[in-house]
Amino acid sequence: MIKNKFSFEIYKPHFTHDFVIGEKDSEYLKKRFLALQKHPLFTGMEFTEDSELIKQWAPLIMKERDSRQKIAATKIDIGTDVNFGALTEELASNMEKSSNMRIEFNHEVINIKRNKDATWRVTVKDLKNNILKSIHSKFVFIGAGGATLPLLEKTNIPEARGYGGFPVSGEWLVCNNPDIIAQHAAKVYGKASVGSPPMSVPHLDTRIINGKKELLFGPFAGFSPKFLKNGKWTDLPESFNFYNLRPVLEAGLDNIPLTKYLIEQVVLTPEQRLEALRQYMPTAQMKDWDLKIAGQRVQVIKLDDTTKGGILQFGTEVVTASDGSVAALLGASPGASTSVSIMLKVVEKCYADKMKTLSGKPR
Repeated sequence: MIKNKFSFEIYKPHFTHDFVIGEKDSEYLKKRFLALQKHPLFTGMEFTEDSELIKQWAPLIMKERDSRQKIAATKIDIGTDVNFGALTEELASNMEKSSNMRIEFNHEVINIKRNKDATWRVTVKDLKNNILKSIHSKFVFIGAGGATLPLLEKTNIPEARGYGGFPVSGEWLVCNNPDIIAQHAAKVYGKASVGSPPMSVPHLDTRIINGKKELLFGPFAGFSPKFLKNGKWTDLPESFNFYNLRPVLEAGLDNIPLTKYLIEQVVLTPEQRLEALRQYMPTAQMKDWDLKIAGQRVQVIKLDDTTKGGILQFGTEVVTASDGSVAALLGASPGASTSVSIMLKVVEKCYADKMKTLSGKPR
């Protein structure tokens, strides 16, 4: 474990593997490996079909595996685990020290309305004291995860019209046996099944959570009409309106394979989940694993500019008002790889005039 100057935790080594079974997938993985080798980010990646070498890389996936199976794997050693919860707390703590910044905890945004002077009145509920407050601002950024869409709709900006959301929960098998957890120190990814969304790639994953080593397998998809893990059962139906009902219905009709996949996931039995795990860990036993809900995400549904029909989008979407007074981040969790570029996009769109004045000057 390494600690940087901000005291957030980075754990290493943390190997990342791709693992496949069968002749067809082995050939695919080899071609993928050869293609990635041309990119400097993948320098040092290894490929093998040797079961003994794969056993050295990730012992759990090879223990008691059928020797007749055709298998292949890649490995790259530059993977790390970053505790972004600890990083977020550190950043928030630093911001609180600024005289120009105030962070309010245990508060919930109830409503966002435009004032006559073109500013915004944000109605906030103090959950601790059970009182309502009003905050007036020239600019509002909505980054509330699953709660973003309902809040964006309350602004009534034209740019928000046509957006809908489809909630999907993530479930994981979490190992409860310390002896098994100690045998694995890698992220082992497989291939997503046909018709499944990109975020459903199965993996046997070592994670360090608040200093404790954990072993997870998944994800499995679940469904709830809630937009937040602790949201309301009416979140989904209440999000429908005149402008987004058609895109939502069309997106559903155009994604029948996805709908089928989600239904199959929701009705999975414990035995079926265990069987999926045994593809990656043949010795897995039911008693060593617990099913836990990781969280809730709301996928973006929007109008396609080319066909004017509804499409389901698996990434993120930044929506901004024409005057730059409101910006909202819809969709899946952006993660560290895209969050900086997303915020730069928000700054460029909402503070275009100020960006122009900075042109040609040191920044």
